[in-house]
Formats: sequence, structure tokens, C-alpha cells
Amino acid sequence: MLAEEEAIEEQPAEESLRQELKATEQKARDTLKKIAENVHESDSTPVGALTLRKILGGDILSADMVRRQIWLFMLIVLFTIVYVAIRYQCQQDMIQIDKMEKELVDAKYKSLSSSSVLTERSRESHVLEVLRMNHDSLLQASEQPPYIINVPED
Repeated sequence: MLAEEEAIEEQPAEESLRQELKATEQKARDTLKKIAENVHESDSTPVGALTLRKILGGDILSADMVRRQIWLFMLIVLFTIVYVAIRYQCQQDMIQIDKMEKELVDAKYKSLSSSSVLTERSRESHVLEVLRMNHDSLLQASEQPPYIINVPED
């Protein structure tokens, strides 16, 4: 008797499942009909995923995504141009600094050599020798050592 009651209870459950399945199938058919009515072959909306052919062919540039992000692309291009310009200017400044450092080293060496030549020519012995050779002066080297004069400080 229990088996008969269970069999009777299973029939309405199976029937309700069948009805739900039919309703779901009908909804799916209706949805497909609506999609078929709205879709035309002349639509330009992209259907598939992004492919290499679309990227290389330039189809990606006509996509809505690119049109929406055009300001971002322009900002990226602007930043790239600014980056390149600043880097170029920095390289030019570094070249100028190197050139000026070389000139500074050359000027230091010239100054050092001029200073040594001046020191050599201004030595007392050299001055006296030049004067004797030219017979320009009666100056002679002193035989006596110099006197040290101490001045008291007040």
C-alpha cells in the first residue's frame, strides 16, 4: 500500500517537472525569436572575441571602447612626448656639463703652468741674472743678511 501511495505522489511531481521544463523551453524559444528579430547582417557591432587579425586590420580602432577611451590615449601620447622631450633636454645638458668640465680642467692646467712660469721668472736670482745680461742696472745682491725689525704692538 505504501508503494502505491508513493507512486501516486510521484506522478504529480513528475507532471509538475514536465510543465516547468516545457515553460523553460518556451521562454528559450521566445528569447531566440526576439534576438533573431533584432539582429541584422548589416550590424557593425563586434560579435567575437578580440583577435590578432582585428588588431592588425585596424578594426579595433573603430570599436566603441577606443572611442570612449580616446582622451586616455591622447593623455598617454602627451606624456610620452613630454618624457622624450625632457630626456632629450637632459642629455643635451649633460653633454654641455661635460664640455664645460673639460674646459675648466684645461683652464686649471693653464693657470697652474702660468703660475709656475711667473714664479720662476720672479725669483731674485733669475731677475738679477737677466739684469746682468742686459747691463740695465747696477743692482747687486746684498752680501749682508736681512735685518729683522721687531715692532712692539700697542
